[in-house]
Amino acid sequence: MASGHQNAVRHLQQVDERLKVVIRAVGACRFEPAGGRFEVLARSILAQQISVHAARTIFTRLRRQLPGRRVSARGIAQLSDEQLQAAGISSQKRGYLRDLTNRTLSGQVSFRRLPRLSDDAVIEELIQVKGVGRWTAQMFLQFGLGRPDIFAPDDLGLQNAMKRLYASGADLSRDDMVQIASAWSPWRSIASWYLWRSLELDSDNDLF
Repeated sequence: MASGHQNAVRHLQQVDERLKVVIRAVGACRFEPAGGRFEVLARSILAQQISVHAARTIFTRLRRQLPGRRVSARGIAQLSDEQLQAAGISSQKRGYLRDLTNRTLSGQVSFRRLPRLSDDAVIEELIQVKGVGRWTAQMFLQFGLGRPDIFAPDDLGLQNAMKRLYASGADLSRDDMVQIASAWSPWRSIASWYLWRSLELDSDNDLF
């Protein structure tokens, strides 16, 4: 991944002067797939519409209830609704997690097959799972499969980062975001990673 990161960073610095400043401020890129593929998708489902801290807490509680703290379809299937509730998982999200688990165990969703599919085909397959929309599928493409050219304009973090960087805090339309991101291809995932990291910089930083 290191050589890919170097190529990506070089390209992004060449095509976007504002993003170049972000890259210099954030430093080396550490974008990489995170954990098992089922786990990544399950975590994305649980993280919907809650804070990063809350999602991390819930996922940690869930891990503690699983053998070897490994989040898998077989492990989830063995947990009762009461155990899932004790981890802080809402009724709605328990239903989503059960649907993902059942589809995985039945083979309807094959995490071995997904890497061979195109980005669009992966999205089409995953949105059949209850609770999985386009954003969740895009997060899976990035952090489950490590796809380098994914851009999720509906992501709140990206919206906030791009408003600060490209519009002095004013709203940007979805079309505006997509247009700006088009210059980053084929490394839009890497650019997104830098934009997420930019939100962690000191708010007083003169970057913005």
